[in-house]
Amino acid sequence: MCPKLGIAVAVMCALSAVSGAQQQYFRVSPRSLRVQEGSEAVLECAVANLGGQVQWAKDGFALGYSSVIPGYARYTMFGDRRHGVYNLRIVNVTLEDEAEYQCQVGPAPKHKVIRANASLSVISPPNAVEIVNHPHNDKLEMKEGEDVVLECQVKNAKPAAKIVWYRGNQEMKGDKVSREEVKEVEGPTGNPKSTRYTTISRVHFKATADDDYADFTCEAKHEALQRDTPMRSTVQLSVQYPPGAPYIEGYAEGETVRRGQSLELVCRSQGGNPPAQLIWYKNGEQIRMAYRTSGRLSESVLSFKADASDNKARYTCEAKSVMISNTLKAEIDLTVLFAPLHVTISGPSEARVGDPVPLSCSTAPSNPAADIKWLVLGKHHRDASNRTFISPEGGWITTSNITVVVEPNRRSVVVVCHGINGQLTENVVATHTINVLYPPSAPMITGYIPGTTLSAGTVQKLACISSGGNPLATLTWFKNDKKIHSTTKTTDKSVAAEISILTNVTDNQAQYRCEATNSATEIPLFETVTLNVHFAPETVKVRAEPEVLKPGIEATLFCDSASSNPPAKLSWWRDGIPVEAGKPSNVKTGLHGGTVSTIELKLNITRHLNGAVYTCQAMNEALQRSVHDALVLKVLYAPIFDETSQYSTVGVENEPLVIMLRADGNPGSITYTWTKDGLPITQSTYSSASDRIISEGSMLNMTRLSRHDAGIYTCEAVNAQGAATVNITVNVHYPAGIKAVSQSAVSSPNENAILSCTATGNPLTAEHIKWARKGYDLSSATITFEPRNRTSYLLIERATREDVGKFQCIVNNGIAGDTRRDVMLVVKFKPEMDNSPNLVKSASNAGQVGRLTCRCKAAPAPNFTWSKNGVKLPVNTSTKYFAEYHKSDAITYTSVLLVNDVGTADYGSYECGARNDLGFSSTSVKLDVTSAPDPVTSITVTNVTHNSVSLQWTPGFDGGLFSWYRVRYRKIVEESYRYEDVTPRNATTFTIHGLERNTDYVFSVMAINKIGQSKYRPDDTKATTLTSSEVGELNVVSTEYVETADVSKSVVVYVSITGAILVLINAALVACFVFKRRSRRLKEQAGQSSKSATIEMYAPSSYNDTMTGETLSSVSEKSETYSQDGDDRPPPPIPEVPSMPNRHMLNQTDAYLMDEQGLVIPPPLDYPPPNYAVYEGDHARTLPHPHRHKDMSGHSTLGRSAGKQNYMPAPSPMPPLDGSYYNMASDRYLSYPPLIGEYLQQQQGRTPTPPQQYSVPKPHLMNGVPPSPSHMSSPPLNCGLDGLDRQSAGGTLRRQRYDKMAVPPPDVTVLHQGNCNQHLPMNQTPAVKQPQSILKDPSRHKYGNQYGSPVSSSTPQSNSSQILTVQNLTSDVPQYGTIKKENKKQNVTIDESYIKRSETHVV
Repeated sequence: MCPKLGIAVAVMCALSAVSGAQQQYFRVSPRSLRVQEGSEAVLECAVANLGGQVQWAKDGFALGYSSVIPGYARYTMFGDRRHGVYNLRIVNVTLEDEAEYQCQVGPAPKHKVIRANASLSVISPPNAVEIVNHPHNDKLEMKEGEDVVLECQVKNAKPAAKIVWYRGNQEMKGDKVSREEVKEVEGPTGNPKSTRYTTISRVHFKATADDDYADFTCEAKHEALQRDTPMRSTVQLSVQYPPGAPYIEGYAEGETVRRGQSLELVCRSQGGNPPAQLIWYKNGEQIRMAYRTSGRLSESVLSFKADASDNKARYTCEAKSVMISNTLKAEIDLTVLFAPLHVTISGPSEARVGDPVPLSCSTAPSNPAADIKWLVLGKHHRDASNRTFISPEGGWITTSNITVVVEPNRRSVVVVCHGINGQLTENVVATHTINVLYPPSAPMITGYIPGTTLSAGTVQKLACISSGGNPLATLTWFKNDKKIHSTTKTTDKSVAAEISILTNVTDNQAQYRCEATNSATEIPLFETVTLNVHFAPETVKVRAEPEVLKPGIEATLFCDSASSNPPAKLSWWRDGIPVEAGKPSNVKTGLHGGTVSTIELKLNITRHLNGAVYTCQAMNEALQRSVHDALVLKVLYAPIFDETSQYSTVGVENEPLVIMLRADGNPGSITYTWTKDGLPITQSTYSSASDRIISEGSMLNMTRLSRHDAGIYTCEAVNAQGAATVNITVNVHYPAGIKAVSQSAVSSPNENAILSCTATGNPLTAEHIKWARKGYDLSSATITFEPRNRTSYLLIERATREDVGKFQCIVNNGIAGDTRRDVMLVVKFKPEMDNSPNLVKSASNAGQVGRLTCRCKAAPAPNFTWSKNGVKLPVNTSTKYFAEYHKSDAITYTSVLLVNDVGTADYGSYECGARNDLGFSSTSVKLDVTSAPDPVTSITVTNVTHNSVSLQWTPGFDGGLFSWYRVRYRKIVEESYRYEDVTPRNATTFTIHGLERNTDYVFSVMAINKIGQSKYRPDDTKATTLTSSEVGELNVVSTEYVETADVSKSVVVYVSITGAILVLINAALVACFVFKRRSRRLKEQAGQSSKSATIEMYAPSSYNDTMTGETLSSVSEKSETYSQDGDDRPPPPIPEVPSMPNRHMLNQTDAYLMDEQGLVIPPPLDYPPPNYAVYEGDHARTLPHPHRHKDMSGHSTLGRSAGKQNYMPAPSPMPPLDGSYYNMASDRYLSYPPLIGEYLQQQQGRTPTPPQQYSVPKPHLMNGVPPSPSHMSSPPLNCGLDGLDRQSAGGTLRRQRYDKMAVPPPDVTVLHQGNCNQHLPMNQTPAVKQPQSILKDPSRHKYGNQYGSPVSSSTPQSNSSQILTVQNLTSDVPQYGTIKKENKKQNVTIDESYIKRSETHVV
């Protein structure tokens, strides 16, 4: 027992020792870090023998065990758990991350908790260092001796930064640098850990000149800053202090300079801030201001060449600065040596023999003074007196005087003067010559023989010659003592002077003299000659006495001729015609030896002489030369208006009128003044844009005439001689208009009625007012005109009801178009009810307000009554019926019956009665449910151009709903239609554009509302487009309405011939078929009901060239079936369908509907795709969704009333008989074909046989089997109508909307058979319902009634309806319609009415 216990104890001790040896501990303990803000910090922690969970704590706050620490996006714990590494990484460290961090290891079995701390210190460098109020590298200006205080701030550092100041590169220490201040900067979050520190330091000293240009730098010291990129801020001091005294270099005092020597004087001034300004002065006058600076040195250089003015000149250099109050100077005095530039000899240059000649010689300035030496005739002359004086230009001037006596036998004496500067050894010389004088010989004139006569205008040359003399003689020509120019020629011994004279009037008896002189003659020597010249008068002058000419006085014209030799002959001319003078010429002595002539002319002055030109001619007969002078007579007279001016004028209202007058007067400055009724008319210079009538001189401008502008306008013309006036009558024509129309009183029958029409206009006469009324013979009426009140009266004698209507008063005076006003002639008559299609019907759905309109014409006004089923309605006395009363014109009255909350019992016929004094009339208005609209009643072509046709139509009943319209048109020679939807939607007029020129088109219109559509009108409206874009006649052919127009004779002939041919053809056709028509009518009357049969035709979508789906056609019987109920007679055969051209063929795979007999029924080729409206609410016209079944061949079928159809390929389909098919080359859809009965009716001219009589016997069914059994589909199931109410005479079908209808593909029409319990054999023979058709292509007339048509079959025994529905709904515009055939009418109409509205047939 004891050994076992010891063993256990030993094992436990060993285990305890082992477990103690594996206790967890820190293999790597966290170490404190000091990091920079924005960097990354990693606190390491590695645990050996890890047993517990590891996490980090920040300032005692546990961060969790996850590697991603919530709330600390920048903290991450990472490492290697296998090795116990749990490091803490902090990215983008901020100051708030500074804390005491602890790595904590949690307890574990046999492991105790361990912890290790480490601190994280975050340092942040300063973000800015600046010297307060001074940006970096700023320049600080101050004066010498001023205190300088600079404050440096190192901002936002942690811990606080240190500041070091530098002057240049030398650190500043001592008392100039103050102690640092540290300020705390609180962080944006208020966390104490985010506190930063700003350090402030200052320097203080006095500025000296040495501080100029010195840099003072503040540098931040911080452990977070890199040493190679210190943070600094520097300012530079600019210390202002005075400059040094200037000094001059380049010349020394006492130094001598020669004239012309180059000098360069340099003036400098050291120091100074700002540098000194240097200015040069010469003898106190400023000569240079330019200087240059380099640092604190100023320098000015003066360069020049020394001249005489620089001798003893003082050059001064002045230094100026803002730092000094006085001027600093430096001066030098120059000494310049120079010789005289020249010497000058003054004295006489001519002398006679023995005359003493005084001479003087003077030098230019010289330094020192110059000496003068004389040479006369090459010998020194010593008897000279010299004198020296100071020159104002500098230096000395020396003068010397001598006297020279002229010796005989010498022609000249030469004197020389020398100027010598002994110190410079320079010499200048001057020479002077004295000429010795002798007199010349007397002159001689040649070139003219005295006594010879010259003609004025010829050239005469005279020459003067003189020889000898010293100097040679000077020859001068004179004309009558006036010096004239001459040409001189000189030789050694003589001189000659020549003149050329262009002789004129002044040369007659003129004396020409030649004088010869020189210095030796005291009295000139001369010779003379006198000329004799013939000359014509130079001028002639015409004058009038008195000078002011006025009508009624006598004036004298004088003509004075200038001097002439021989005397001139004078004559008078007026406007180129000679005038005899009353007195002969007077003569007297004139200038230049000529004769002056004068002549007179007496005139009696009238205003017609104003502007007359009188010319005087003076003729020198010897020379055959003449001169003229003209005088334009200026006769002063008051203005006179042109007698040819019109004194009355006519203008048209709203057009401009300009009146131009002309007044003649002298003076021609005439002022015109226009007035009307004494009031002045605004002149153009003072007019504004609103002035219509302005005057501009003699012109009166009426920019836009008004009828009130008519009247008398006075124009006054005024000049200095008087005034004249003229009156202009302005008559304004303006368009005629109608002021009022009226009837004197409502006339009783057989009484006279008078209509009046009062007109306005100018002119206005009885011919300008006419009366008209379309279709009314006015020949028996009496028309009178009263000019005083401008009224035309129309008298209708013994007026009756036939005279009631609107007469038109037409006024036209030729200025504008016709002005028309209707005036109603009212004669009392009993009410006449309006039975228009849109009034005899009204439509409203249950619960709505029915609105029945009753309109009549009556005089006097009628009283309306409403009744139903013979019971008068309580109108306006109950809440059910209310009536509105309207008066449209003088005889038209309307009563509108409002039926509130229409119910089933409210439908039916209402009787409206109208009664007045002359009688009573009534009409019926039928209230029904809303339906598709009736067709339009007529179409009219209103305009035709080269590419467009405008249509207008009269709508039918709109079915009680808003209706709109669609236009169908085609070329007559084509078979395809085009369609246009009318916009705006309620318009009854429309213009079709894009038509071809000179092309015939036919047009038709269909009405549409949201329930359905009407039938198109027959193509009975034709128009031909014009050949050009110019306006032409309207070429329209319509069975309903043909518009008359003025056409050419050729067109009339063409139309007449064509019409005659058509009449003959129609007559032949009528005669051909009349017998057959009579024989068949007996059969028709036996089984034909009196009601009209309607057929609803629905067309498949035809987007492709072949039909890919099934073709479906159905009939909805509204008022009559097409089968013969109770008639077992076999129907007549249907004509076979001939093959058509290939362009209308379909492929052999096209599916066609065939009935039980095997008859191949060609479908409509290319009808437009059906568009069905989406109806709101439970509408009575909505079809329910048919039940779908599958037949044996997989075709879908539609429930039928009876009968069975098969689909099979057709060998040769035919186009619709009216040409209404879809054109594969066009994007337009075409209408459905009309009924065949209509076609037969139009072609044969007889009432068509009802379609139910066109049954097809078996021989026409290809023996009851299809031609190609391989392409024939299986017989479909015959499914009956569910819950269909049948009537022998027809039934009302109500369609209901099914929202969840499955829509087949667009090109597939689904056929449903209703009775799935029975199958009819293919050879069963039901009666065939055949839709009518009409052939529009004239080329097919030859087939007659041989054409077949698309038909659908029904079983007469079942007496039921056939329904076609197409599932692809494409828009809200229905493309189906109910086509109604009436036996007694020649046109096709649409009937949307129902026999019984309360019955609902559900498929």
